[in-house]
This record gives sequence, structure tokens and C-alpha cells, in this order.
Amino acid sequence: MSAIIVDGLTQRVRDADGWLTILDAVSFTLEAGESAAIVGASGSGKSTLLGLLGGLDQPSAGEVTIFGEQISRLDEEQRAAWRARKLGFVFQSFQLLPQMNALENVMLPLELAGRRDAQAQALQLLERVGLGHRVRHYPRTLSGGEQQRVALARAFAPRPALLLADEPTGSLDAATGERIIDLMFELNREAGATLVLVTHDESLAARCGVRLRLHAGKLDSIERSAAA
Repeated sequence: MSAIIVDGLTQRVRDADGWLTILDAVSFTLEAGESAAIVGASGSGKSTLLGLLGGLDQPSAGEVTIFGEQISRLDEEQRAAWRARKLGFVFQSFQLLPQMNALENVMLPLELAGRRDAQAQALQLLERVGLGHRVRHYPRTLSGGEQQRVALARAFAPRPALLLADEPTGSLDAATGERIIDLMFELNREAGATLVLVTHDESLAARCGVRLRLHAGKLDSIERSAAA
């Protein structure tokens, strides 16, 4: 079974001049375990596509099927339940809850899933990302790189089938960003998840097996590495 099937995906929004097409009949397929980078100029529709893959919005037309489930046909409540079961998300701005410490942030998706071993699993993941000594620290006391490592641990905590990342190193310096990307790929190999990320960094895109290039809302090309 293919991990992701996108068929004729279109997104239009109304603006002052009428209707603006953000995505125009985008179609592609990704297999389970593949890594894919969505690349393109600013305004090409990258983040919109990622959001539709994550069920954060519904398309104007077309279908998104994830592991056999047509998420584009689900209502908002159903999509939220699907995300809790299947999806991990890493944001550029970390999106950690400021009133919770690192451990509590990582425990949250596990507790929502009813996992009785939430604390043990969260501690194990924080050790894995090198933050075993910072589990009781709150986001405001962590560096940007440390916050993104907490975010990675939280994203992988429920062992998602699909991991989405939106410019995961965009707010970090180059050296820290490179370490975070290395860690993300390591965790993803261990988890065996399908990975889709948005990036403007061509060197990061080259590390993915598939590159989806958008131009003005259209899928300009699909490039696959020889080993992909």
C-alpha cells in the first residue's frame, strides 16, 4: 500500500480580486518509509500542501489518501482524531506549550493516546535526543536547538506512521540546524516513518529520496534519487 496518494489536489482562497489558486491539480504518490522534500520559491504553495497532507485544512478539489484513508473527506473532528493516531509534526517555531516543562511536552501526545507508560517513554526519548538532564526545564529556559530537540521527541513519541516538518531548522543557526537534521533523520530511520518536509535548503532536500518541486502552485517536477 502506498503511504500517500495525492490526486488533483487544488486549493483556492478568495481575495480582494476574486479567487486565488494556491495549489493547482497537484498529483503524486509516496511509498511507505520514503523521505520527501517539498521545495520551491516563496509563495509556491509548499506550506499549503504540507498542511493539506496533515489534515489541517480541506482542499477545494482533489483527494489526499494516507495509508488507505481519504483524509480530505473527513470532517474537522475526524481529522483531529486521525492526526492523533498517525501523524507527527515538527514546526519551525517549535510550538511547545510554555506552561509545561520538556518532559510534560513530550508526554502530552502519549497521555492523549491513553498510554500508561507515557512518562517512561517520554524520558527515554528525551535521553535519546540528549536532553535527559533538562527534562524539568521549561521552554523559556531552553535554547532554540534544545527546544527543537524537545519538539522532535514529542513528534516521534506516539511512533507516527507519517512525520511532517515545516522548515524545521528555519529559526536556528546553521551548525545547530545541521545537528537537528541529523537527529531527525536518525530518529526517522529508527521509527520507519514516512517523512515529508518543507525546506528552502537544497542541501537538506538532497538528503531526501524524493524532491517535489512546486512552481506557482503547480508540481513542476518529481525527482527521485537512484537509491530512493
